[in-house]
Amino acid sequence: MQKEAIYHSSSSKYLYAYDNETIHIRLRTKKGDADEIKLRWGDPFEWEEDEKGNWTWELYETVKMEKQGSSSLFDFWVAALKPPYKRVKYAFEIHSGSESIVYAEKGFFQSDEKNDSGGFFTFPYLNEEDVFSPPEWVKETVWYQIFPERFANGNPSLDPEGTLPWGSKDPERDSFFGGDLEGIIQHIDYLKDLGITGVYMTPVFKAPTNHKYDTIDYMEIDPHFGDKETFRKLVETCHSNGIKVMIDAVFNHAGYHFPPFQDVLEKGEASKYKDWFHMKEFPLKTEPKPNYATFAFEKTMPKLNTSNPELKAYLIETGKYWVKEFDVDGWRLDVANEVPHTFWREFRKEVKAIKPDVYILGEIWHEASEWLLGDQFDAVMNYPYTDAALRYFGKEEITAEEFIDKTVSAVYMYPDNVTEVSFNLLGSHDTPRILTECGGNKDKVKQLMAFLLSAPGTPCIYYGDEIGLSGDMDPGCRKCMVWDEKQRDLDMLAFTKKLISLRKAMPVFGNHGHLTFLDQYIGQDIIAYTKEYGEEKLLFLFSNAKGAELHLDESLQGGTFKELISGRDISGSEGIVLKPNEVLILKR
Repeated sequence: MQKEAIYHSSSSKYLYAYDNETIHIRLRTKKGDADEIKLRWGDPFEWEEDEKGNWTWELYETVKMEKQGSSSLFDFWVAALKPPYKRVKYAFEIHSGSESIVYAEKGFFQSDEKNDSGGFFTFPYLNEEDVFSPPEWVKETVWYQIFPERFANGNPSLDPEGTLPWGSKDPERDSFFGGDLEGIIQHIDYLKDLGITGVYMTPVFKAPTNHKYDTIDYMEIDPHFGDKETFRKLVETCHSNGIKVMIDAVFNHAGYHFPPFQDVLEKGEASKYKDWFHMKEFPLKTEPKPNYATFAFEKTMPKLNTSNPELKAYLIETGKYWVKEFDVDGWRLDVANEVPHTFWREFRKEVKAIKPDVYILGEIWHEASEWLLGDQFDAVMNYPYTDAALRYFGKEEITAEEFIDKTVSAVYMYPDNVTEVSFNLLGSHDTPRILTECGGNKDKVKQLMAFLLSAPGTPCIYYGDEIGLSGDMDPGCRKCMVWDEKQRDLDMLAFTKKLISLRKAMPVFGNHGHLTFLDQYIGQDIIAYTKEYGEEKLLFLFSNAKGAELHLDESLQGGTFKELISGRDISGSEGIVLKPNEVLILKR
């Protein structure tokens, strides 16, 4: 047994409270090394005195752990416990062939040694206020990201000077096409018909650019988008159609024309706002590089000093205001990893006091456990998950084995109750369009859509991906939405709509189903995984560019499968033929 591969930590993703009664315990071992693992556990204070007056710790029970996931290097084992007194002492009994050992906090022991809770791992107490408790509604939500300036022009009277005719050319960085809030309102029926239950909009606050990430006024709607009453109407229209609304804010930096920054530019060190920013020296200079902190080196985006009490109060009031006055359901927070943890803890406390089930989403592109402990964000944008899918299905840069490794790592990066609300996406206003990433191959896009919508987490579709919009990195990925049906890929639209309907109708398809990769098909360069929930079981099959003929192993043979996209019947005992870049979703 390879002991150096065995790992557990009595904290974070290896030991956590899943809900107010349940504890999840995970163990990692070398792939294929352990045949069986049992969890020995009991209450820390359950001792019994024998006839001689000796006290012995009482083991409550031994339960078999489930091998829940595997990468090319490791197996991941899980046990869920409901301890009667909400506290646990535990160790792992690991069996491999004829060898058996016990792994505990103080190391490895022989499996027949006497139980000694003093050497066991400890979960001291399940305090309900420490449980990571994201909004329940998020787990069932299918999001749709809208870049408001490019979705629809509903009120041309608001168009800024120089606005171009809708979709008349490919966008440039400073293009305006007149998209606004009224345009979104006019197309809520489209979103509802698609099956969308959550809308995420990039910033709508007053700013000079088309993207609005350079805020001038956090308390005002940009006049080119509409006004507060239009925004209120948008939220109410969404809510009446069963659609949640999440808006975007930038608290890491402001825009060059943010009045407090203009005051510092004018008055220098005498400005009462100088401590709202990170100034290196006075007077301020923008060339060759700004002598004040910015987002990256962008001189028009001065970095905010969110440790300043007055600024902190202003920004937190912003978070409270739009929730309290307009009933928004979520905040997506830009460049969230560059803002102090103390700010986010206070932001969460204040905003959740107004609306406890508001969804707080941080834009973080890397592993983000320290923000996901229940005191800051409910989720982050799950780019590690996205990266693996795009590199395998879209760009063919990695092997099937590498794809499974990266995906399993992403799934086990966080506790289950975090993963269930992770914001999964394939593309956004910051990335090339998925059709472009796939080299124009729409069958690859279909595979990506199927993977996205069957994954654990809360999926998001970037506007227009469902109708075949293409485009390179910004500004190419920010094309105008196409409303002329003759210019849309209606087959892709129908496919996406079908996937969304399956996720909503079948609990096993979405967050309730546990995903398990079947690595016996890797040699054929086929991605296969099952999803199981209760008595329900689905089989997902994805072929590569060559296609494949697949023979199911014995555990899956027998009977007939229904292919859920096409509705056709497929025999489980015969070879299954997959076309190049095809996805089949089978239900026995």
